[in-house]
Amino acid sequence: MMKRGFEIVSKYRDQEVTIPYRTTMSAAGYDFESAVDMTIPSIWKLNFLRVLWAVKHEKKINDKQLERAKAVLKPFLIPTGIKAYMQPNEVLIIANRSSNPLKRGLAVPNGIGVIDADYYNNPGNEGEIFIQMINFGISDIQIKKGDRIAQGIFMPYLLADQADKSKQDQRKGGFGSSGR
Repeated sequence: MMKRGFEIVSKYRDQEVTIPYRTTMSAAGYDFESAVDMTIPSIWKLNFLRVLWAVKHEKKINDKQLERAKAVLKPFLIPTGIKAYMQPNEVLIIANRSSNPLKRGLAVPNGIGVIDADYYNNPGNEGEIFIQMINFGISDIQIKKGDRIAQGIFMPYLLADQADKSKQDQRKGGFGSSGR
């Protein structure tokens, strides 16, 4: 019986995607690589700076300016081509690599990613894991296919005595599908 591990999603099966791996014998995290080449733009783009200046100087900001600034601050999803299976009482925590903020100016905007056991093979995206990133560096960052971008750690979790099953539902979709 398989307990936990990784598989390549069908979309990437013939594209030389690497299954996550540990780089040392004592590493807790499995390194995830990017499945594609892509650019993560710097948040310090002109539209964002205009709105930041207006906020600082207490100037009125119109909806169009605000929407353009939000587009710059929106996290980018880096596809991994990987899905993870695990036991029902386990979670895969996605964390930034420690070198990303220091060397590349890249951050996981929500701190960590949480991959639930029922995300695996979901109908929305087959359970493909995407890594959310923002680039707070001065210049755009080029991500190449095969670059290590995050790490995943399998962990057990505990349930509270008061777990309310009436608020639980079956997962119906992919990324971000269990809430707003």
